[in-house]
Amino acid sequence: MGKGGESIPDEEWERFLREAEAGTKGAPEEPSARARMVGRRLREETGRPEPWRSHQPARRQGGKGWYAIGLLVAVALLVVALDPGRVAGWFGGGGGGGESAPLAAESQRPDQPPPTEAAGQRPTMEQPFRGSPAAQWGDGTAGIGLPEARATGWMSERQVAQALEKTRDFLAASSLDPGVLRGERPRKAIALINPHQQDVQDYLATAFRTPSRENDPLLLFSRFENTKVRLVGDVVKTRGRITYREGKRGAVEVTTDITYVYPVVRAAAGSDEVARTIVRREVVMSWDDPVKVFVEPGTFSLVSYKVDTTNGGCDTFTGYLTPEFSAERVASRPGDGPEVDPYDRSTSMETRMREAGDAGCGTATRS
Repeated sequence: MGKGGESIPDEEWERFLREAEAGTKGAPEEPSARARMVGRRLREETGRPEPWRSHQPARRQGGKGWYAIGLLVAVALLVVALDPGRVAGWFGGGGGGGESAPLAAESQRPDQPPPTEAAGQRPTMEQPFRGSPAAQWGDGTAGIGLPEARATGWMSERQVAQALEKTRDFLAASSLDPGVLRGERPRKAIALINPHQQDVQDYLATAFRTPSRENDPLLLFSRFENTKVRLVGDVVKTRGRITYREGKRGAVEVTTDITYVYPVVRAAAGSDEVARTIVRREVVMSWDDPVKVFVEPGTFSLVSYKVDTTNGGCDTFTGYLTPEFSAERVASRPGDGPEVDPYDRSTSMETRMREAGDAGCGTATRS
């Protein structure tokens, strides 16, 4: 990233790669075989908790004495001390109404899940993130924190900055692009994946033609079938971070761990029941040295990818996220996996997948 946050032009990025390749000895290697992939799905809990109800006393007409003021202050301090989450809910905080101040970008893994006080508040067309911690998350790429660039492996500081920006471009093109969310093929995202990583290219070709458990496009991309559901508004809430380190053969290995929250309604005209689909993805990619690995300029090789989906379909491999609404949730059987809070980012994806084991669909405690 240049001064003022401006991107390094693609031409300059390609020149960096050509210069790195010029005059070197030895043939580059084929990129690693198909990336490791793990997918897990959660059903939304059928019975949601009832929202707590607060009582606001009638406004006092008289009594302006200091005694009354002092008593009110004392009571207020006691309530804050005993239940700060509820106080936040009174003033629109805690993810309740969607008007809370946004959280700072996530720079490290949190040590606990977000509060649940507002979980019983149902979303509406006007406030699709009501009752969700995502009300305080960033909009689109604003919720994806970029680390400071530093020279790593074969890349200079400026090259690392460009790789990080292109990494975020991939996340936007794969999980936030309006056309892709409507079910279109994610061509911009695919164009950023190393075409010489043949097994991954085979997966991409198969996943969109004949999706299956092993070849599921939802492992990397978020897509809804636009004849069945549509997004509410044009905002997808996100929270997560990007980290990097030196990888194999001096590559810059970038890890992305992002949670996306998509509010949707049925596609039928007049539909107003809002449901939310929550997708957490961890994608690890390698920005390889072209001297050592066959790679096209400006593309990366996939190392691994994991996905954890809430209310996106259970044992349905259609190539699309298939959220359930109240009628379907009542009729569906409960998941046989463990209960999981989809907003809890204090647990790593590796741990979450390990705890799930071979269980089928888990149960989400909230959406």
